[in-house]
Amino acid sequence: MLIGAHVSPAGGLPKAIERGVERDCRAIQIFNQSPRMWRPTVFRPEDVEAFREAMAASQIDAVLIHAVYLLNCASDDPDVREKSLASLAHSLRVGHDIGASGVVLHPGSAKTGDPAEAVVRAGETIREALAESEVCPLHLENTAGAGGTLGRSIDELASLLDAAGGSERLGLCLDSCHLFASGYDIRSHAGMDALTQEIAEKVGVERVGSLHLNDSQTTLGSNRDRHANIGEGELGESGCTAFLSAPALQDLPCVLETPGENRSGTTREEVQLAVQLRERGLRER
Repeated sequence: MLIGAHVSPAGGLPKAIERGVERDCRAIQIFNQSPRMWRPTVFRPEDVEAFREAMAASQIDAVLIHAVYLLNCASDDPDVREKSLASLAHSLRVGHDIGASGVVLHPGSAKTGDPAEAVVRAGETIREALAESEVCPLHLENTAGAGGTLGRSIDELASLLDAAGGSERLGLCLDSCHLFASGYDIRSHAGMDALTQEIAEKVGVERVGSLHLNDSQTTLGSNRDRHANIGEGELGESGCTAFLSAPALQDLPCVLETPGENRSGTTREEVQLAVQLRERGLRER
């Protein structure tokens, strides 16, 4: 498992590699533009080349891009869907350029509308974005389930994959906090085994392309997306250990998106703790 953290590319793409190395990462995740703005960041060929060279010279073996938060591929507003399509296609093209393992996407929200109709709209937008980009994979992230967000269950993720055409480029990103908040009790090896078995039956475990490791500030089934530092939330070290050591999820990039001390982000020590918890879990199994 390639364990690492979400880092900032502020100051230039190679800075993301530098920050990943400082945190002893094997994988990193970045935003390819401001997460709260529609305006895309256009990287020059020399920026991309510098990033690839820096990554090749480091211990970092995988990079993920997280699509911006404004996207709602399921919106019933055509203007929002059009902007979401353009932004997602741009993220996928950047992902192709920098050799990303995938772009992670929150599938969207029905808000107060019909979830089934929203799934269809999201599928159409995702399918168009894949058609307008190159070969970079797209990972749909499971959600905590607040409001009308899509992807709160394995069944709903399966429906989204089907609606988007089932392309081989489509996969899943599993977030431990979101799983717990949406009602999956993954605090034990048995709980994780039950989850991966459900994924195998309904989607195919080979569809899982990336992982987010976050503890949860809120209780099981809360439907609230509130990340906590590893071992400091309701999952605790035992739950994080079970998530990290699930046999079906090894060899994947796994990034921490934790608040860190004073909300300054994931630290080197926390990345190292995650590595230790995975090793502990594998021994327990």
